[in-house]
Amino acid sequence: MTQTTESAARDDDRRTTPTDAPRRSSRPRIHRAWIVAAVTFVTIIGGAAFNSLPGLLIDPLHTEFGWSRGEIGLAVSIDMALYGLTAPFAAALMDRFGIRRVVVVALSAVAAGALASVWMTASWQLMIYWGLLVGLGTGSMAMAFSATVTNRWFVARRGLVTGILTAAGASGQLVFLPLCAWIVDEHGWRPASVTVALAALVVVPFVWLLMRDHPADVGLAPYGGPYVEKPAPAVGAATRTVRVLLDAARTGPFWLLAGSFAICGASTNGLIRTHFVPSAHDHGMEITAAASLLAVIGIFDIIGTVFSGWLTDRFDARRLLAVYYALRGISLLFLPMLMAPAVHPSMLFFIIFYGLDWVATVPPTLALCREHYGEDSAIVFGWVLASHQVGAALVAFLGGVARDVFGSYDVVWYASGALCASAALMALVIRRRPAEGVLKDAAVG
Repeated sequence: MTQTTESAARDDDRRTTPTDAPRRSSRPRIHRAWIVAAVTFVTIIGGAAFNSLPGLLIDPLHTEFGWSRGEIGLAVSIDMALYGLTAPFAAALMDRFGIRRVVVVALSAVAAGALASVWMTASWQLMIYWGLLVGLGTGSMAMAFSATVTNRWFVARRGLVTGILTAAGASGQLVFLPLCAWIVDEHGWRPASVTVALAALVVVPFVWLLMRDHPADVGLAPYGGPYVEKPAPAVGAATRTVRVLLDAARTGPFWLLAGSFAICGASTNGLIRTHFVPSAHDHGMEITAAASLLAVIGIFDIIGTVFSGWLTDRFDARRLLAVYYALRGISLLFLPMLMAPAVHPSMLFFIIFYGLDWVATVPPTLALCREHYGEDSAIVFGWVLASHQVGAALVAFLGGVARDVFGSYDVVWYASGALCASAALMALVIRRRPAEGVLKDAAVG
């Protein structure tokens, strides 16, 4: 009798063990959301490789083809404008077709534009390859991509993850700026363009194999939140994108966020990323040395952006923005006095200071979009990003024209410093949304 009971118990153990094991193994030590965030980080680095090129190629293209800096700046401005204008539509397309498909097509467009530029002979081709193809591709992997991933996969740590993903662009700059500067200096601009194309193509397999569109695809809840069923693919992506813009445009916070973020783009991508290297070269600095300084900005940009994400989870986003813009404006007013043939301590201080502030504005801006626009926040942020890139495009073009007309970039530095002061004021007057409205949206989401 006892032996029969023990035998039955062993049989029960054998029957229950296989069903228990999968239950234990279905709880991974690392939540899948962090893997998706890592793939997103690498993807943004690959797509951002092209952003390292324009400032390095202005002088080589001017020398080889005789194109004015205004013409070259126009191509860069088309790229930046399309980068921004594509972003809100890309966020809606990701809702319709999925993140993986949109990002793979975008990386392919960047690679095609960079490769085609190797054979260009006229400035209009530069505008098609750099402006149109690369602009559409990089715009589809813009910050709205980060916002979509963050909103779907994370409930907790959203500010921190936003900071980390925003820093990916700076990481790409850190990796590719010195490399591309060395390639341009030693082998010419064409091999550098091919390098950027290959960087975009290498990322494609990682996206296809490891990226997932929604936590429900793998039977998981978002990190730090309850399980949510995957919504049906959204139809009418373009219509929804325009509708969200029209709704947001009726609110004051949208215009204040868009205006301040336009100044953010003008004073970073449009100004420093495009014109810092040629401006430093005007003062006798070697291109590789100036590019290395931009790479150092990338290092401190990573630190500043991640720290800004941490601060955004804890402090008033409006006040953070005001401080960031005010400090940036002050630093730009001093920059013309720091230009010299060689790197010196004062210039290094500017680079470190400016790097910490470069895109520290993104986490609080995105947090304010979430606060005011709820589940449409990724698309609204895409439109706010569009304003960022329009501001960048204007300064990329006008900065080149100013250099052609005045023979110096000084007037551009001073004007951008003044604009940053106005951005700080815009941030301070954004109204807070009532706490109950925020809680209601959170409950619905």
